[in-house]
Amino acid sequence: MIPLVDLAAAHAEVAEEVEAGFKRIIAGTAFIGGAEVAAFEQEYAAFSGLPHCVGAANGTDALELALRAVGVGPGSEVILPANTFIATAEAVARAGGQVVLVDCDPQTYLIDVDAALAAVTPATRAIVPVHLYGQLAPVELLRAGLAGRDVSIVEDAAQCQGATRHGRGAGADGIAATSFYPGKNLGAYGDAGAVVTADADLATAVRTIANHGGLKKYAHDVIGVNSRLDGLQAVVLRAKLTRLARWNEARRAAAARYDALLDGLDLVRPTTLDGNEHVWHIYCVRVPRRDEVLAKLNAAGISAGIHYPVPVHRTGAFAGLGLGEGAFPHAERAAGEILSLPIYPQITPDQQAAVVRELAAALG
Repeated sequence: MIPLVDLAAAHAEVAEEVEAGFKRIIAGTAFIGGAEVAAFEQEYAAFSGLPHCVGAANGTDALELALRAVGVGPGSEVILPANTFIATAEAVARAGGQVVLVDCDPQTYLIDVDAALAAVTPATRAIVPVHLYGQLAPVELLRAGLAGRDVSIVEDAAQCQGATRHGRGAGADGIAATSFYPGKNLGAYGDAGAVVTADADLATAVRTIANHGGLKKYAHDVIGVNSRLDGLQAVVLRAKLTRLARWNEARRAAAARYDALLDGLDLVRPTTLDGNEHVWHIYCVRVPRRDEVLAKLNAAGISAGIHYPVPVHRTGAFAGLGLGEGAFPHAERAAGEILSLPIYPQITPDQQAAVVRELAAALG
């Protein structure tokens, strides 16, 4: 069996540090907040090239907190791509906003910038570009198109820890939310997330909302939520963060190997947008007869997957948007053809060769 993601291999590299850190947390009973969380927030902010990081309980919460911090609430329209995990849309709905979907670029699957800008109305409060599969969306084009308008950009950076665009990371010009779900490039041992920003006021707003609406015990200035990073997860994240740059480089090497091995097969390989430093959270190809191919791979012991099989507007949760089949043709076509191949820092050339050999056989 070749897994889609090998969490055991990653744990083996950090096991001793994590065990020692867990002992510190248990001995000091610093289960919520504490020194480990504060240290991780400082370290991840530095890694991101930004002054502020606020930990959260998970990535969906982090995005909701960021949206609320920029003023999204009832009556606010928020524009996002149809080709994303449902958590992006959930965060908007939970913040009280109205989900407004647009199509994706047919080559990169990132948000269609022109479509997003065309969807802006006087009610639009934010646009959420999703940094999909490990590369950043062209935020600078959105920002240029929004000049003079009171519309915030809140970046969904759940899949791009360490990725840059023109040398800058997610949140460099505003605010970004990320997820540390176990399978991410930087993954916890449970749910965890964070918001990063260069804006001190936004960071304070996020921290306030996340801590029951106040920064001090029994001081509740706004209606908040309970969404805090715990000390045990901070220990794991700190141990992995010191290795993340090396792990991302290993992912880039693995992606380059796939590029070479897949040359000549009947499929579409990933496209990296000019100016992007990709971190390959997912290596996603497009194939004919996708479901048949996936079944053959799984039967052969290859744990390939799909990210994502159902665009947001085709889910039951957002059926109320009234957007039927054909509303976003690029996202819909991608959903029927995309196939995620196993990729993780510890994957070997022999494993990748086996993946491609079975994929070639499945394609017939």
